Amino acid sequence: MKKAKTVSIKYLLFDFIRITALPALIWFRPKKLYINEAAKKKIHGGALMISNHIGLFDPMYLMLGLWYRRHHFVATTELFDGKIKRKLFEKAFLCIEIDRQNFGMSTFRQITDHLAAGELVTMFPEGRINEEKQGVQAFKSGMALMALKSGAPLVPVYIKRRKHFYSRLVLAIGEPVEIKNFASGETATLADINRATQYLHEQEEILEKMCEG
Repeated sequence: MKKAKTVSIKYLLFDFIRITALPALIWFRPKKLYINEAAKKKIHGGALMISNHIGLFDPMYLMLGLWYRRHHFVATTELFDGKIKRKLFEKAFLCIEIDRQNFGMSTFRQITDHLAAGELVTMFPEGRINEEKQGVQAFKSGMALMALKSGAPLVPVYIKRRKHFYSRLVLAIGEPVEIKNFASGETATLADINRATQYLHEQEEILEKMCEG
């Protein structure tokens, strides 16, 4: 009983923000496209969701698209500058800080712990906002290693660029991918991890074509 109370307090601010953001859900009217029937199933338990990165509002778009889950977003350390901003991103938005220039094992463990605990972690493996009008930049392989370590599947998602402020939000969702299936032996090698990363990038490109036509 005590544990349930702790979990409730932990997510109290995030859930409050999510409820007050209901008008945004109505405004953006999220439309979800699925790569196949398996992708239509709700995401339960630990999962690492990856997405293309087209702008600062991407986390909000993904939250609107998968409203039924709490997201732990992986965010760059620059966003945590200052006590107020740190509390806001850590407590209100459940963000996990990552230093792209000096990635440490503590961050790796924090992400894998969230995944192992059955939570949804969301990150942008392009590593930065992609300002190009088309094309998904190369993915960094760290995401596949995190998923493998935690045993959680990777779920690729593509966000379509909105042409106007009133345009409907469109997301394409792929089938969950188990990194362990790419292992050529009893354990996955670096080559296996790179192969899985390339496969996920290819899946992202398929989702892009679904959205962009």
